[in-house]
Amino acid sequence: MKAIIFDIDGTLIESMDIDTRLYFSSVTTVLGPVEFRKKLHDYDNVTDSGILSQLADDNNLHLEPSTIHSIQSLFVGGLVEHIQTTGPFPVIHGAHHTIDRLCRATDYRVAIATGGWRKSALLKLESSGFDLDGIPLVSCDESPSRTEIMSIALAKLGSNFESVTYFGDADWDRRACQALGWDFVPVGPDLGGIESYEGYDF
Repeated sequence: MKAIIFDIDGTLIESMDIDTRLYFSSVTTVLGPVEFRKKLHDYDNVTDSGILSQLADDNNLHLEPSTIHSIQSLFVGGLVEHIQTTGPFPVIHGAHHTIDRLCRATDYRVAIATGGWRKSALLKLESSGFDLDGIPLVSCDESPSRTEIMSIALAKLGSNFESVTYFGDADWDRRACQALGWDFVPVGPDLGGIESYEGYDF
């Protein structure tokens, strides 16, 4: 039995640029002018909750749960508006078919592990036509740490796997796989990864 775990943004759908822009816009709308680190890579935990936590520390802010909820709501609202205006996020070529095929196979187990919030993750995937029935989805609602998110996703699939493979589009995905001892498959041009799942040999 093999475990296959997917990231979302840039891995299953083309959403990274819009997602990042709406995230930081929502943060500044709620918190006002705050100082961000220069690059996403500069944050220890590149997840929606992890960035927000370090952002608060960097700017000497105490974030009440209601404030975090306001940021989340504004962010999800921005995604809804984007989808209604421009349509669903484009799907990486072959992603639908590949996940459906793996879920039907008897020798694979499939999960999704994302650094985004659960509500936004479900919105993006379901609006883009993914059938998530029976697929565990773990988000930064469970933990701000990407490695913990990924570990929780694996635990939901079971144990004693012959191999664990994670598909991701960013260097922080690669580093998390190195820390966990998982196989890593890069997706997209930033890491020189695959740009289509069609024909990929699992």
